[in-house]
Amino acid sequence: METHEEFYNTHPPPLNYENDITKVENFVRCHKNEKIVLITSGGTTVPIEQNTVRFVDNFSAGTRGSASAEYFLDAGYAVIFIYRSKSLEPFVRHFVNDSLLDKLEIKNNKSIQVKEDKVEKLLPLLKKYKDAKASNKFISIPFTTLIDYMWLLRGSCMLLDSKYCLIYLAAAVSDFYIPPSEMAEHKLQSKDGPPVMTLHLVPKVMKAVTHNWSRQAYIVSFKLETDSMLLETKSKDALHKYKHQLVIGNLLHSRKYNVKLISPNDIEDILVTDTNKKNGIEIEKIIVNKIKTKHDEFINNI
Repeated sequence: METHEEFYNTHPPPLNYENDITKVENFVRCHKNEKIVLITSGGTTVPIEQNTVRFVDNFSAGTRGSASAEYFLDAGYAVIFIYRSKSLEPFVRHFVNDSLLDKLEIKNNKSIQVKEDKVEKLLPLLKKYKDAKASNKFISIPFTTLIDYMWLLRGSCMLLDSKYCLIYLAAAVSDFYIPPSEMAEHKLQSKDGPPVMTLHLVPKVMKAVTHNWSRQAYIVSFKLETDSMLLETKSKDALHKYKHQLVIGNLLHSRKYNVKLISPNDIEDILVTDTNKKNGIEIEKIIVNKIKTKHDEFINNI
């Protein structure tokens, strides 16, 4: 398997990379010595053609990352949200199953307004979004492919190397990919029969995040499993291997109401109760509040 250095040496950055990283750099400079969080969210695509028609995808709608971004803003953080294009975004996520046009009505055949019965839900969300943007507390940067993500992750983490920075790696990143040099140039034709291709392992960059790019930051990774017998062991193995502060362990079928916060010396079970559900409290709110407390302790102890 190639190293992360080899990966970056052989895969050029996306076309808009310099603009995106300049945007992050200016944002970080604006919030120097303030608490700032980098959230990665959504899945990554792996194209199988250079002129991409088809690609391999991995499961993630961006629910956890987009919800967490809202709660980190509530907790006083400046938020950098790096997300898979067309996955869920903060604030907008509340309307993903509702048509925007159904919330609007035409007034006097000249203007548009929000329907009265929709204002109660839309207004506070719009206000929070506008406040975050007006105070320069929130920026979002989309990506599509695995290579896009890898470049944005490295560039952003290298700018976030202080105890006030929190790295929250919620994106579901592919473990396999096809190097562009091995892709077909044009759309694969079905008349040629089933394609045969070799998937390469994506280099592990977590050690680079913790040991090189963001050594002083508070780093949170995620571990998703389908076998409950493996979850704690693999999470602890990750902590031991990469020397970061926290793993959020979750099982595929219970991740929306139960997670484990696994640190080197502690395991805390987080469960959304029936009372929480009745009060509209999402598990991400509980997760973020717990992490804020841990990050504050981390800052104060350094």
